[in-house]
Amino acid sequence: MTSHDVVARVRRGIGTRKVGHAGTLDPMATGLLVLGINSSTRLLTWVVGLDKQYLATIRLGFATTTDDAEGEALDTATSGSIEAISDDAITAGLARLTGDILQRPSSVSAIKVDGKRAYALVRAGEEVDLPERPVTVSSIDILDIRRGAYVDVDVVVNCSSGTYIRAIARDLGEILQVGGHLTALRRTRIGPFVVDAASGLDDELAPSMLKPAAVASELFPVAHLTVTEGADLGNGKRIPITVEGGPIAAVDDEGRLVGLVENVAGKAKVLVNFPRDAEVAEP
Repeated sequence: MTSHDVVARVRRGIGTRKVGHAGTLDPMATGLLVLGINSSTRLLTWVVGLDKQYLATIRLGFATTTDDAEGEALDTATSGSIEAISDDAITAGLARLTGDILQRPSSVSAIKVDGKRAYALVRAGEEVDLPERPVTVSSIDILDIRRGAYVDVDVVVNCSSGTYIRAIARDLGEILQVGGHLTALRRTRIGPFVVDAASGLDDELAPSMLKPAAVASELFPVAHLTVTEGADLGNGKRIPITVEGGPIAAVDDEGRLVGLVENVAGKAKVLVNFPRDAEVAEP
């Protein structure tokens, strides 16, 4: 199931056309997908860039054309080379891929090259070599190392938005000179949102939806407004504000997210407003 498939299911379940998501999952991946409904889709801009956590399995022994199990296998390492991979070598290799690093994204990715998706160019037979870009891999913790014909390494990865876990698998294989690719991937966290608190697609979705104000309050400092101040802000007035910086969640006494603002010389400058239809699907 693709992220697009999930959005289509939610559209039917909620009964609205306006549904968006905060970050595509690969078709082989499972786990957390954060969705926005109606005007709450405006919050997704800020959710997309949050740090992520993944559970992943890296198979050492051969690389693939897509850096994951869906691609064609490339040269397989000799059994002797695979058997010679030590736990310490795996730990040291992953340490080299941790921190503020430059990462070369997988060529089979959604990154655009001259206006076209990289994966579309690869499928059309074109060579795609994406430039390295800075990402932050906060930690890679090894959960298990299993040995057989190949070496499977289960890891937990905490990383910045834009990090490719497939690329970590590929690069570990290159460091150890045996090839590597990803065989399983599950997104378990996006910022403060964890998969264990998420609804399943077969659940009744409307009763479990989070209010926009609750989500914004998780992400930003909050400015509490009266209903009158909220109405003024929604009408474009620059109301006084004491909370510093921005973005700031402007929430009125009714618990409604009026907008995201920033403090400019003591006045609230609107970054984005949230019309009342943001809460139309509440139970």
